Amino acid sequence: MLGGMHTAPSAPITAGESAPERVEFAVIGSGFSGMGIAIALQRAGLDDLVILERGPTLGGTWRDNIYPGCGCDVPSHIYSFSFEQNPDWSRSFALQPEIQAYLQGCADRYRLRPYFRFGCEVVEARFDDGRWHIRAADGRRFEARYAIFGIGGLKDPRYAPIPGRETFEGISLHSARWDPAVDLAGKRVGLIGTGASAIQLGPAIAADVGHMTIFQRTPPWILPRNDRAHGPLTRALMRVPGLLRLKRSLMYLYWELRHPVVFDRPGRIAGVIERLARRHIRRALPDPELARKATPDYRIGCKRILLSDDWYPTLARPDVDLEDTAIARIVPRGVELSDGRTVELDALAWCTGFTVDQPLGGMAVYGRDGVALSDYWGDRPRAHLGITVPGFPNLFLMLGPNTALGHNSVLFMIEAQIGYIMRAIRHVRGRKLGWLDVRPEAVEAFVEAIDRDSADTVWQSGCESWYLGAEHVNFTLWPGTTLSYRRATRRFDPALHVFAEGHTGGAR
Repeated sequence: MLGGMHTAPSAPITAGESAPERVEFAVIGSGFSGMGIAIALQRAGLDDLVILERGPTLGGTWRDNIYPGCGCDVPSHIYSFSFEQNPDWSRSFALQPEIQAYLQGCADRYRLRPYFRFGCEVVEARFDDGRWHIRAADGRRFEARYAIFGIGGLKDPRYAPIPGRETFEGISLHSARWDPAVDLAGKRVGLIGTGASAIQLGPAIAADVGHMTIFQRTPPWILPRNDRAHGPLTRALMRVPGLLRLKRSLMYLYWELRHPVVFDRPGRIAGVIERLARRHIRRALPDPELARKATPDYRIGCKRILLSDDWYPTLARPDVDLEDTAIARIVPRGVELSDGRTVELDALAWCTGFTVDQPLGGMAVYGRDGVALSDYWGDRPRAHLGITVPGFPNLFLMLGPNTALGHNSVLFMIEAQIGYIMRAIRHVRGRKLGWLDVRPEAVEAFVEAIDRDSADTVWQSGCESWYLGAEHVNFTLWPGTTLSYRRATRRFDPALHVFAEGHTGGAR
């Protein structure tokens, strides 16, 4: 259901605001999405651009997430650009510092540094007179013909709605806003959450803290990560012409074969994997009670399947407790449980994810006739191919609604979107048009297809997950293969759009 529409207020220049910097392309965000499209634009000779980044340096989520053990749960050789493959990954699954260094290297190799505008938190983007008028929190302003949002969904931390969080007198850290200067050595630490960040953070700090209590709402399904260090020989082999590309292709196919596990409707293949996961639990946790706590009661794939080699060994440590009694409230010196017990703590580590249901964060985006994007979306973010939204001309979303993955590297989705956006831009520029705007019926057809393809998937089997929004509607994941998304984005179809002549001409 759509929220009530309202129009954008006028935005005069106020004290502290600068005259606008005028460019053809404004890219918002400097993670893989933002840098990928900026590289594509520059390589096409379209270098009249800026990259607006709210942080002090590039990297997006790989700059912000610096908690101990932070890394990618997709192998490094496919969690990287196809046009910038790296033979020197130090291990199968790279950790955050190495991924951030990779992005820094891309910025240098493709000479992106002059385009960055750091400390530039966009608070408003408004389409008017054929251009996007963009305002930052510090008063800087930009005008651009095209606005490309590469802000991603894993940016703003979410705290579980537990009463009393502000009353806690000890150390309180969210995994997405970790402070490496805080010393947890010898302290009683409560880890809230058992999702992707928790199963990395917990094992990384378990040996250093005095005692750790893990507060679990729902146990995750976990498969072995099988992470390995890449020695000198492996890295030397990756420099043999063609071998790195072959390895990447084979790895891609292997991970693409996980699609039936995640989306298998009858559950035959997923059932086999679930039995393997149960055996993994029994072998790692010989204590029957601990194994019971760690075993999910929902079908595998309903929530994100996690990979770890050290989560279960961490649960088995004598200085770690797994607590599955619900939290009633946070109290000044710890956590009070629903059965009346209080767990005294010196520190809380919140591993409770991100506000994925608020893709824009605190940003206000207004399209034609001043309509707010948040109002158009209501409680169901949606876009044609996850990229374009009707009423918002020349605006492109990267990793927008229904383009996240549960089975393979999201870099394949990003590169498919880059190709689609570049084809759309070439169409407009080649015909000297002012702007393009996707037709509402194109979005409606896309959403209907998503709902149809998601209807009988494992996500709808009864568990709660961040994949689903209001009324258990899937607005995050692409239910098909990455190959099917590449096919869907391979061609830009003008018939699905309206266009404006020149810079200020009317729609046709």
